[in-house]
Amino acid sequence: MISAVFIYSQKGEVLISRLYRHDVKRSVADVFRVHVIASPAEIRSPVTTLGSTSFFHIRYDNLWVCAVTRNNSNAALVFEFLYRLLGLGVSYFGRFDEEAVKNNFVLIYELLDEVLDFGYPQNIEVDTLKLYVTTESIRSKSNVVVDLQKPPQSITMQATGATTWRRNDIFYKKNEAFVDVIESVNLILSAKGTVLRADVQGQIVMRSFLSGMPECKFGLNDKLVLDRESSSNKGSAAAAAAARIDADDMAAGSVRRLGARAGGMGGVGDGESVEIADCQFHQCVRLGRFDTDRTISFIPPDGEFELMRYRTTDNVNLPFKVLPVVRELGKTRVEYEVLVKSNFSGKLSASNMAVRIPTPPNATKCRIKVAGTGKAKYIPEENAIVWKISRFQGLQEASLTAVVDLTHMSKPVPWVRPPINLDFQVLMFTASGLLVRFLKVFEKANYQSVKWVRYMTKAGSYEIRI
Repeated sequence: MISAVFIYSQKGEVLISRLYRHDVKRSVADVFRVHVIASPAEIRSPVTTLGSTSFFHIRYDNLWVCAVTRNNSNAALVFEFLYRLLGLGVSYFGRFDEEAVKNNFVLIYELLDEVLDFGYPQNIEVDTLKLYVTTESIRSKSNVVVDLQKPPQSITMQATGATTWRRNDIFYKKNEAFVDVIESVNLILSAKGTVLRADVQGQIVMRSFLSGMPECKFGLNDKLVLDRESSSNKGSAAAAAAARIDADDMAAGSVRRLGARAGGMGGVGDGESVEIADCQFHQCVRLGRFDTDRTISFIPPDGEFELMRYRTTDNVNLPFKVLPVVRELGKTRVEYEVLVKSNFSGKLSASNMAVRIPTPPNATKCRIKVAGTGKAKYIPEENAIVWKISRFQGLQEASLTAVVDLTHMSKPVPWVRPPINLDFQVLMFTASGLLVRFLKVFEKANYQSVKWVRYMTKAGSYEIRI
């Protein structure tokens, strides 16, 4: 597994050096500095193999964080550990940069001893580590209470138990759960208007402020779940109808109610379901239940965490439609006509919207006219017209026309026509159609909890070719 972990400054100074195995020496840190940090060539790969030694590195702020191994290690596991280590540093110090490392190097060595044992990753949960790895700068009131009142065996159980991500003595006067469904829309549209790529990358982020050890059940309008419920209800209706034929004294009204309920669920499953693919869950989710009946059941960590990631490619609701017309008039002028239409509800609006329209590199002057909303400006250093719209209402349209003058080039180079890029955010809208059906909280104290759900769709790689 991991033989050593090094943290370098931007200039290559070794700030942290921790060896876990005897198959590497301290001098291996100089090898990485010479061949990677000080190398004049551009380093494209995060994995560098020199002889029989592999260096896995990531850049963060003004730091190089490197893991060294001489075995055929799982690269995904090593990088997951390195990113967890960065998150641990941010949680402890507020920021993880060269100054924070130099000011807290003793604590960092202590954390490295806890999270790795002979090169194998151990418990990297922040809440658990903060129970027994504390400093004066980060010690909170809750940690002081734990240090004074919690017996050592309780800390051991917390570190080695089944729910290492949560303590069992958490208490809130007001129990709340906040759920954010955040989606990024990726689109590539050809110059003829054909969709070449359309998919949605989504994540569900939850902030839990719940007392005790609550059991949560989370429901989505997943196609497999709704289809199963629909068929189950229809089967129940058919069985009830058969029983009605055999038993003359059965009340007909109850069968009609059951049939109506089955038809309603069938409508939801057929018209409003979403086919979710490539699901990735937080470790608190019970994967066995999800594989069996698609139920997302979990004991949430305290505070903010990412519950799941997902991806959808079917029936993507594109929030914006862009119709560009670009005409090159000889070698001295280019005319633009760009029409933007919003496809979401008129009750919603997009914010922080920016349309980046590329211009030829030999452009000298640009005359722009906007019809609708927003302001546009030509930015020569970016070879683009940037059209910024602070608020774009749903079911509306806006247009931009521009005339760009070109200068003569000694060596004419054909213009490659880069695509138009969009950036935006739309609240309470999901491009995939995903909907949170329910969030149930069960706890032995039987307290009442308040749940909040928010949806947001933003641009990922939203490109329209011209």
